[in-house]
Amino acid sequence: MTRDEAQRLVQAFMKSLGQSSEGLNPQGFGGAALGNAQLYFEYHADKQTLETSALIYKFRDPPKPGVLEGFRAEEKSGTDTGGGTVDYETENNSLFLSRTYATVPPEATFREDMKRLTQASIVWGDEVLDRVASRVFKR
Repeated sequence: MTRDEAQRLVQAFMKSLGQSSEGLNPQGFGGAALGNAQLYFEYHADKQTLETSALIYKFRDPPKPGVLEGFRAEEKSGTDTGGGTVDYETENNSLFLSRTYATVPPEATFREDMKRLTQASIVWGDEVLDRVASRVFKR
């Protein structure tokens, strides 16, 4: 996927939501608040891929031991990820459900994928977070 293709895909997605957007900034990043969900886009020029990430939780400090493993165990257990994978970004102490696109999907497919991803991230930020915290901290 070229940067221009990724740019057009993100712009079309935002337009479908009734929001005008430049899509990706010159550094290849973009984002949107969709109701209670936060969605981020990042174009990776080296791999020619578009990464889409729906925020689950932003930690103030690096997560305590066992927390990330607890989320990964939830993913392996079959908890709905909206088609994404658990992704922890150390640069901003944030946990996401992320999907990566190497080829341009049809716009309708991308819209549906983003809907599923953001809906799952809301469940993960609420129900799954509570389950993981209860197990890790034995509450």
